[in-house]
Amino acid sequence: MSRHSNTLEDRGEFGDGVHISGRGHQTFIANQSEHQFRPESYNQSVMSEFESKEEAGEEEAYHVFTQRQKWKVVLMIGLAGLFSGLSSNIYFPSLDVISKDLNVSFKTVSLTITSYLVVQGISPMFWGSLSDTVGRRPIYIYSFLVYIAANIALSFSPNFAVLVVFRGLQAAGSASTVSIGNGVIQDITPPAERGGFMSFYQAIRNFSIAVGPVAGGILAHVFGFRSIFIFLLILSSVTVLAIITFFPETLRSIAGNGSFRLTGIHQPLISKITKEAPYMTDRDEGLGTPKVTLRTFYEPLLLFKEKDILLSLVFGGTIYAIWSMVTSSTTTLFKDAFHLNELLLGLAFLPNGLGTIVGSTIVGILMNKSYAKAEKEYKERHNLPADYRFPKKDLPSDFPIEHTRLRHTKWIIVIFMLATIGYGFSLAVPSLVARPGWIAIPLMFQFFIAASSNAIFSINQTLLADLCPGKGASSTAINNLVRCLMGSIGVAFIEEMIDDIGVSSTFLGLGLVTAVVAPLLIAQWYLGPAWRKHRMEKRMVDHGEGV
Repeated sequence: MSRHSNTLEDRGEFGDGVHISGRGHQTFIANQSEHQFRPESYNQSVMSEFESKEEAGEEEAYHVFTQRQKWKVVLMIGLAGLFSGLSSNIYFPSLDVISKDLNVSFKTVSLTITSYLVVQGISPMFWGSLSDTVGRRPIYIYSFLVYIAANIALSFSPNFAVLVVFRGLQAAGSASTVSIGNGVIQDITPPAERGGFMSFYQAIRNFSIAVGPVAGGILAHVFGFRSIFIFLLILSSVTVLAIITFFPETLRSIAGNGSFRLTGIHQPLISKITKEAPYMTDRDEGLGTPKVTLRTFYEPLLLFKEKDILLSLVFGGTIYAIWSMVTSSTTTLFKDAFHLNELLLGLAFLPNGLGTIVGSTIVGILMNKSYAKAEKEYKERHNLPADYRFPKKDLPSDFPIEHTRLRHTKWIIVIFMLATIGYGFSLAVPSLVARPGWIAIPLMFQFFIAASSNAIFSINQTLLADLCPGKGASSTAINNLVRCLMGSIGVAFIEEMIDDIGVSSTFLGLGLVTAVVAPLLIAQWYLGPAWRKHRMEKRMVDHGEGV
């Protein structure tokens, strides 16, 4: 089989979770005058084509990495992805210390959280788009250099203006690690494996949400808030050296399925001194090199035109905003209610962090099981043999990927809504708050809020990756843009909301907002598959391949 099939350029991309090979138009049987798409004919012909390839021994693996190697790569990008959450959450316990040190009000210091979220939302549009074009590895390196420079400046922080500006630059450097990591997972894993890897990746990143506030509380309490940035500077410098040494390029237009020989910045230093794998070949020069154009940067915004993608973005953004409002208000609520110092405040964030890990881990297991069940049901419905395997690059257009990914969202949303409402009431009654040990009640609610919200994030991001094949970093970037902008708005108003209407009414309202946006997922469940098929048909017509 030609190596061309390993690259994005030689596969028709229809933006709906389906890749069609360069010969793919031959597998569609339809009345061209009516432009009527027939998924049944497609499935039969794809099966025939796949079986003929299998008999000829032509089918190549989606990626040459073994499962062990894939887990190592995901672990590495997960460690790199720690910095997005770590940089944000390590900061929360020190807000009161910063307010006193720089002689500004607590609400003014809270603006640094808002500015951080805004930049965190916008910057992956730049980094993510570039990583989908010039490669994952160079963008990891460049973005970490920006992050390191920001931490050097923040370690001095002589005034509030410097803190605001370089916190924004810090966000610009760290936020990209999330979108690039999701792109890497899409590069090396087929859809059947993707849910578990995505959730494991998020669980690693979420570890920073658990330990970040604890580390930040200790550092701020013992050495002052500037020591936080020195700590991040040291940690990020070690990480970028590890990436330069060990991390290989994975972008399929450059590395293929991992069998293309890497050169220059795309080649990890370790490969220069280790024995080359026997399957490595030179990349076909006829494939060309992706060019960076203006469209490279605004193309992710075009995803807003797709109704199913837009619904996922708005729903996920709403949940993220509510979770961010819970997290950002923890310092003031718990300091006032339970009179905690910076060290104890850091410990108070632990249930939130542990919840993010538990939620994303459990839902990853559930998504993989849901996919296996959906695959079995699809084979039975289409009279396919039990041992038939879908081509790893392709999913049939009528495969119910929306139902597969969203299967567990109903009960997760209920948990999130009830936990959010219960959290507000657990902090609203002074006589209860004054009881010894009562702090465990709101912390329990925080655990369930974090677990359910991050389960939704894992489902949301995995579905977006399925709907946007070949654009893993860009789809994550647009998702990050919506989530962070909505989150920044929520964080900007949460303190005033609590002051004006009280803590119980605030979180009751946020719980009801969840109920208001829940119908977006219902629409996606029933209408999403048809929208996806229509998008595929339209792209086929636009590419002149018939339908």
